[in-house]
Amino acid sequence: MMNVRQRLDDIENSVSGWNPQPVQMPESSLIALPDHLRKTYVIVATKGECDAVQVSNHTGRCRAIESNYLNQLLRMGWLSKRRISRAVHFRPISKELA
Repeated sequence: MMNVRQRLDDIENSVSGWNPQPVQMPESSLIALPDHLRKTYVIVATKGECDAVQVSNHTGRCRAIESNYLNQLLRMGWLSKRRISRAVHFRPISKELA
């Protein structure tokens, strides 16, 4: 029970400072993405920067799958990444509005 309470406290702390910004992306570009990648991208764009664990917590998919999707988006030019300690954080690359 204590582990559940600690996990809930961690989630509450991470969400309390969350100030999502609207995704500045033309709809036609987002529609071009497959559904599974779009879902991952929208979460990263909304949070501003996050790692695969944070994305998987929002999507309900396992971390390994989200890591794969994040790296696909990186190769496609939708995201950039940086290492913070042992974690790799991804952030959206701003694209020009058409």
